[in-house]
Amino acid sequence: MSPAPYSHKLRVSQLNARRPLALELAPDAEARARIAAHLGLLALPQLRLTGTLSPAPNDSWLLEGRLTAQVEQGCVVTLAPVATAIAEDIRRVYSPHATAPEGDEIEMPDDEIEPLGPVIDPGEVLVEELSLALPLYPRAPGAALPDDPGADEAAGEEAGDTRRPFAGLAALLRKDGDDNGN
Repeated sequence: MSPAPYSHKLRVSQLNARRPLALELAPDAEARARIAAHLGLLALPQLRLTGTLSPAPNDSWLLEGRLTAQVEQGCVVTLAPVATAIAEDIRRVYSPHATAPEGDEIEMPDDEIEPLGPVIDPGEVLVEELSLALPLYPRAPGAALPDDPGADEAAGEEAGDTRRPFAGLAALLRKDGDDNGN
């Protein structure tokens, strides 16, 4: 497993259990470049996490904040750079009563609750939340997929007509049957 591209570990034993801790993470250019490479981004000009880490009931800790970023990804059609602004609210509860899932088949736990270990890493949360917030299929303005190249070959059908996807199948099967000596 490769090392995390960005980390900001806080030792739980050194946190004040009576007061919230203000957080402001703004990775420098070198760290943003590592994160961009890790996530397959063209560029990551801005990235910031602001929030608080507060004591919560039952010996838990609550991380609440806001992730903001400017990202550049390659267009899925043209590969041209596509700039996207991201703004996401973050909420995580670190509980000593939560356990990490084990085994091959596991039930998905509550995605806000994390097991509390000796450290809490808001930097790791920043990278994870950014990866979840990225557009899956970024498109440059005006980028469109080309027409289906096989649409012109459909026997007796208009190019691009997708209402009857198997319309040419009978003709193809008849043609294939003729080639086999039937």
